[in-house]
Amino acid sequence: MPVSAPPRKSERVESDGLSDRSGTIGAAPAAPPLAFIAVILANVALAFGPLLVRLADTGPVASAFWRITLAAPVLALIALLGPARPRAPGRGQRTLWLVLLVSGVAFAGDLGTWHIGIRQTTMANATLFGNSATFIFPLYGFLVARAWPSRTQGIALLLAAVGAGLLMGRSYQVDPRHLVGDLLCVLAGLLYAGYFILMSRVRVAMPPVPALAWSTTASIVPLFVFATLLGERVWPGHWSALILLALGSQIIGQGLMIYALGLLSPLVVGLALLVQPMVATAIGWLVYGETLALPDLIGVAMVAVALVLVRRGSGKTVAKPADMDDERRI
Repeated sequence: MPVSAPPRKSERVESDGLSDRSGTIGAAPAAPPLAFIAVILANVALAFGPLLVRLADTGPVASAFWRITLAAPVLALIALLGPARPRAPGRGQRTLWLVLLVSGVAFAGDLGTWHIGIRQTTMANATLFGNSATFIFPLYGFLVARAWPSRTQGIALLLAAVGAGLLMGRSYQVDPRHLVGDLLCVLAGLLYAGYFILMSRVRVAMPPVPALAWSTTASIVPLFVFATLLGERVWPGHWSALILLALGSQIIGQGLMIYALGLLSPLVVGLALLVQPMVATAIGWLVYGETLALPDLIGVAMVAVALVLVRRGSGKTVAKPADMDDERRI
């Protein structure tokens, strides 16, 4: 294990064996600046995912398979070279390893349904519906984790809801051609929220890179089976879009997201997801001519204000994750 200060006698140390650094539950700032910057940059990187999926010459689920498969060795190498090396499963670890396995399967389902939906709806709708975890994950924080919002955060949540409604309402236009794609993206959003809930539990006991490496690896087989059963083209003719998808969305985007997930409240993480439809709306306008109107711009402005407010109102504490220095009983 890495060198660390010995625990006080009043504190019991119990390693979970999942990594070389154990997690803690203690007082920590709810929204440290570095973590908040990380979650914003993560969502900016992830917003380019739908564009790259459309550019890939494989099937949509196959592109998700390659996103995961190309990223997994890189994440594993980073984890092995880092100070918190992942260990093989041992005694007393079944629960967390099961959570990691289920989180990988949930993420595979999220990517598979979302990538199919991306090609059947607009960029803005795909990103907005696919990130419906914006409101589901904070709800988990309110009801289960008891991470209640301050008054300022409550105002931010209301602004974000109205802003998201404006972004969704005008771009959707009750177009039946987008219905299947929209529903698939909604399902993806539900699975994404489940993935966040599971990974937030993992992050209490495991640093970000090993956690992401293990959950990413657990997604490979389900995505390959899914793509094969759908009869998709799996082997690509060109690799550029898939390599960028693996690098930008999985390594950078999800890497920063999982890091922030252990340091920020569910409300802050959830509202930060609205950065993705903001960026995706701009991409759709620039690349595909998906027009913008005044309601879109007002919605973007309201989401931006909500992000400022939720950052200012983050004065509560959250569970101290495994990448903090001191060790206490898990």
